[in-house]
Amino acid sequence: MGAKTILMITGDFTEDYETMVPFQALRAVGHTVHAVCPDKKAGDTVATAIHDFEGDQTYTEKPGHRFALNADFDGIDPTRYDALVVPGGRAPEYLRLNAEVQNLVRHFFDTKKPVAAICHGAQLLAAAGVLEGRTCSAYPACQPEVELAGGTYAGIDVDDAVTDGNLVTAPAWPAHPAWLAQFFKLLDQ
Repeated sequence: MGAKTILMITGDFTEDYETMVPFQALRAVGHTVHAVCPDKKAGDTVATAIHDFEGDQTYTEKPGHRFALNADFDGIDPTRYDALVVPGGRAPEYLRLNAEVQNLVRHFFDTKKPVAAICHGAQLLAAAGVLEGRTCSAYPACQPEVELAGGTYAGIDVDDAVTDGNLVTAPAWPAHPAWLAQFFKLLDQ
């Protein structure tokens, strides 16, 4: 697999595992990952939250770590990137309101570059208008957004992932092995 330059768009209260694990795993195999957040610069941090599945009707949320961004959001040129990663957590619910973030997401779909989104990352994809006719997994509470955006919701096991063209998605962090393996295949094409 040749080394790629990957953009990760994240924000405060991103899901801890869904941010740190792909960031570290992609770097461990030789890729460059630029983690950015609107209104923040390299060296700034975002708060993370740990979402867990403990038998309640929905996930629980606990404070996570501070995740250090390593690139500036201002001036991001999406043509410099080979792929995009969209972590879940609560960040996508407000990142989707940012027109510049939506435009960045659209670039990766318009150019058919690999995109990996997990959990609530589907909220950002839906807002960017890129799910029409696509199969997309997400945290089950995001199913209506996927479908309202014209996508087909993939109701797969929490530890599974699905690839549709250049898009690989998964319901939550227990799917990291499947999600990352499928993303690595896209990066290697």
